Amino acid sequence: MTVTDGHSSDSDILGRSDVNDVDAILEICAANTDVDEVEHLVADNSDAMFTWNYEKGERPKLEKLYEKAKTAQWNAEVDLDWSIDVDPYEAFSIMGELGPETGWTTEPDSPIYGWGDKEMREFSYESFSWRLSQFLHGEQGALLCTAKIVETVPFYDAKLYASTQVMDEARHVEVFAKYLDTKVENTYPINAHLKLLLDDIINDSRWDMTYLGMQIMVEGLALAAFGFMHNLVEEPLLKKLLRYVMSDEARHVAFGVLSLQEVYQGLGQAEIRERQEFAFEAAVRMRDRFLQQEVWERMGVPIKPMVDRILDLPEEQKIFQAMLFSKIVPNIKKLGLLDAGDGWLRDRFTEIGVIQFEDWTDTSEEYGDFSIENAG
Repeated sequence: MTVTDGHSSDSDILGRSDVNDVDAILEICAANTDVDEVEHLVADNSDAMFTWNYEKGERPKLEKLYEKAKTAQWNAEVDLDWSIDVDPYEAFSIMGELGPETGWTTEPDSPIYGWGDKEMREFSYESFSWRLSQFLHGEQGALLCTAKIVETVPFYDAKLYASTQVMDEARHVEVFAKYLDTKVENTYPINAHLKLLLDDIINDSRWDMTYLGMQIMVEGLALAAFGFMHNLVEEPLLKKLLRYVMSDEARHVAFGVLSLQEVYQGLGQAEIRERQEFAFEAAVRMRDRFLQQEVWERMGVPIKPMVDRILDLPEEQKIFQAMLFSKIVPNIKKLGLLDAGDGWLRDRFTEIGVIQFEDWTDTSEEYGDFSIENAG
């Protein structure tokens, strides 16, 4: 990649010169040797920010979001029917991704050539467990980051809203942990790429980078992933659980857009460049996360050939991976990061195949569509 407008190289941003360097991607997973740890310590370098200005409503859109959040709380114990029996082998099928028409099981050079119903059923279960596990770990990351936002954001209206999100994230951790424990009975450790990204977000001392990393990137991808799974599952408990979580997540992403929009209008070119690079790094980390190397390893599939094949798929077969960014790209555009400077981030999002979502509705305009009242 050519470095323009003062942007760092891919080696500086990602630790590798090629975005699709499979060996470097897998090295991150190999270096994650603490998969059995119960506690994980990350340095938090931020200052706690008090504000003595208690004037409510200086940012009317944030105040509206806060009022909405106060009335949109739900209780996981009473609003979800945990008595429903769940067959985790049937709850979420990945046949659409690996079915015979894709060539995954029928082409001799495929790492899963010859897989039959038995292997596909087992993989569906493992992939389902893995996806929900990463949702769980990501929600704990959001819990910590939002508590940090309450501490660090200088705006009173933002502190008030962020405090409601802390409760939301605690509820999300609760429901995913309970579903995995009581219905799936199989939990994966945190993916190394997700862990690396969460560490970076928490470690950064700047409050707006916490917003950008968590509210825009991680939560934006989660909102899209929850919607994707919600549309595919028929299992009633999970379907309702996801829909309730989505109602919260849409507000969270909108909170990030509304808070950062005015801030980024006042930043200089060098500061905007840093945020563009961080957004690109986060996008690649999250793409790498969904290569689900841990599942292939558990299934006895050669990991490197499998990841090579996934990354080499034609664009029309990467629909799921691309759709994960459908909430991120329009929000990044709304913040002015997509075309700032020489349009470096637009070029990078084009390179990783997600630019087609730029004109979709940004979340600050559509979060009401996800409200519990519309959940049915």
